[in-house]
Amino acid sequence: MQHVRLQRGNVCSAAIGGTLQYGYNIAIINAPTTYIQRFINETFQERWGADLQVYQVTLIWTFIVSFFSLGGLAGALIAGPMAIHFGRKKSLLLNNVFLLLGSVLAVSSRVARSFEMIILARLLVGINAGVSMNVQPMYFGESAPKHLRGAVTISSAVFTAFGVVLGQVVGLREILGSESCWPYLLASNAVPGLIQLLTLPWFPESPRYLLIDKGDKEACIKALSRFRGCDVLHSEIEEMQQEQAAAMGMKARGPWELLTDRSLRWQLLSVMVISSAMQLCGNDAIYFYASYVFQEAGISTETIQYVTIGTGSCEFTASIFSNLLIEKLGRKFLLVGGYILMACWAVIFTVGLSFEHVVSWMPYLSMTSVFAYILSFGTGPAGVTGILPTEVFSQTARPAAYMLAGSMMWINLFLMGMLFPFIVRGLGQFCFLPFGAVCLLSAIFIGLVLPETKGKSVAAITEEYDKLNFRGQERQLSVLTQPPQYQLGKVLSSTSL
Repeated sequence: MQHVRLQRGNVCSAAIGGTLQYGYNIAIINAPTTYIQRFINETFQERWGADLQVYQVTLIWTFIVSFFSLGGLAGALIAGPMAIHFGRKKSLLLNNVFLLLGSVLAVSSRVARSFEMIILARLLVGINAGVSMNVQPMYFGESAPKHLRGAVTISSAVFTAFGVVLGQVVGLREILGSESCWPYLLASNAVPGLIQLLTLPWFPESPRYLLIDKGDKEACIKALSRFRGCDVLHSEIEEMQQEQAAAMGMKARGPWELLTDRSLRWQLLSVMVISSAMQLCGNDAIYFYASYVFQEAGISTETIQYVTIGTGSCEFTASIFSNLLIEKLGRKFLLVGGYILMACWAVIFTVGLSFEHVVSWMPYLSMTSVFAYILSFGTGPAGVTGILPTEVFSQTARPAAYMLAGSMMWINLFLMGMLFPFIVRGLGQFCFLPFGAVCLLSAIFIGLVLPETKGKSVAAITEEYDKLNFRGQERQLSVLTQPPQYQLGKVLSSTSL
């Protein structure tokens, strides 16, 4: 039982300063919308003696919201090199530097009368989220046993959803969402970061990183012993040695190498399309602009902040449900099912908006549709998407794969952050139809391309992808099928990117 407690403690410690920050920082920016917009206008008036037009304030506000995504993109790009050079655990610890700097800027912005400090703070917090969203699933996936790999890795999504709920609760006007407290709300993300700095150093590094990248078998076995108790299976060590032997003498793959490698074409296309769909479906944009969505649905202004908490609670509940089901139903089923349900609820939401002025109870149907949309997202795409690069790429390709998948996720989140309020205002009651179309197309792509990865080794998954990568051609036997040729203590050149 001690090793089970260690694994749970490791998950909590890594996630509370990791993916929890992503959800938390998406949620907290919604509550002080009015106060920060007023602060922007007041600051501009103090400096130049003129008031900004409404559209100008909205534009600056979208920059504040969307710079979080640009920071996330930068974080995704540096996550791979950090994971290789510093290791998975140390990268998560160093990542808190960006978070703490952003918190200092946010809490000082009102005193300094500078809305630019808020933009910079959001950029730094975004970098922190970008690194953690890539490194944390990598750390979990490499540390968990194969039969629990999905459940442990999907914990990242559980903590993301918990971060959303926590941010929505802390953002209530009765807590830190008031006009006098909004700088402290933006800086409150420092607390989870400090908790991680105090707890994560007590847990082991990723065993796969220690063996395959560092060539330290003794440290690997020691880390596995702490994670597994006394049940370190010879087969698990042997599988790692096989992957280590296959990577012998190989450098870590760069993003361009992955893009030009035919043997990885469909693996890369899969994770890039699914990572893009995760943002283009519009789910996370709902948290950025919950007020816009519920105003459009006919919900009164006084109750919107409480209704918004329901959205985060839905995803949190669904992510826990997904955590229990992923090793039973598999990744592909949850992804396809989640996107099909989201497409259906997008249509129902459109019907609700179209008849809200005709039928009295239609606003409640619209609100229910939003909740169901988020539930469907949390059950499948929210958790499974982050697992895929760990499962379909080898150790040398995995960091670069996370860089590319993460880049697509953050680029599309930035686009959604910039465009979502204009989509809502421009399309009105039809605002969710484009997102429904994205969900339907994503479900079709996943159904046709993605193999089931549950409980399979990288070699077995690669073999299935080869049917697409080398369709109609014979492929030479992969080096992964060769017997392991392990050399004790030899450090691999895969530590340089």
